[in-house]
Amino acid sequence: MIHYEYPLNERIRTLLRLEDLFERFDAYAAAPSPHSHQAALLCLFEIAEVTSRTDLKSDLLQELDRQKVALSALRGNPQVQDGMLEGVLTVIENAFQGIYRMSGKVWQHVREDEWLMAIKQRATIPGGLCEFDLPRYHYWLHKPADERTQQLQLWLEPFVLIRKAVNIILRLLRESGRAEQQSAPGGVYQKMQENRNPLLIRVSLADDLPCVPEISANKYALNIRFVYAGFGQARACADQAIDFELSFFTL
Repeated sequence: MIHYEYPLNERIRTLLRLEDLFERFDAYAAAPSPHSHQAALLCLFEIAEVTSRTDLKSDLLQELDRQKVALSALRGNPQVQDGMLEGVLTVIENAFQGIYRMSGKVWQHVREDEWLMAIKQRATIPGGLCEFDLPRYHYWLHKPADERTQQLQLWLEPFVLIRKAVNIILRLLRESGRAEQQSAPGGVYQKMQENRNPLLIRVSLADDLPCVPEISANKYALNIRFVYAGFGQARACADQAIDFELSFFTL
């Protein structure tokens, strides 16, 4: 199955973007080639940009607190294992305290590093990272791979608390949903939200089905239009009924 997730508010949209950036950073940093480490640096710059949002810290605190309140209400429920629940609440509380105690701007070490900022500025120019533009960067790319990897992890370290909070929020959110089998006759599906007020929607398709969903949704209605996944102009999958799994996530 291929999963397509669609956030229904800007807060969840930002968390999904951060999750994707952290995962891409890990993949690039783990590879030994200089080109992979250049891609990891570009991901680091994107992480710094996203985390520079002034409301990110308050958004994370609000989400963690909201989930803590929701899960605390399950204490004493015979269908919930107390030990597991308390463990999850402890993880949430530790993440909350870590974000709450954060001081200053988490991305400041990137902005204050002249070497990094020179690379960031040149990266916006097509082909701007050639050795004749940035000889010091070219030298770094020729250092041993494990030395470059260690340095990349040092640059990522200030973002670790934010990453932990993002992972906790998205994991708990995704665990709140249940997949339902649906079908879209003529490649079109429409559904009223029925007061669910979800934060995230997931459409899952068999990986051998050459169609992808184009999703538009708000708190009132969900509309999905399936189109062929080929190149060129998008064409609707109007000649068949598309079977898929639909999940709503909220807490």
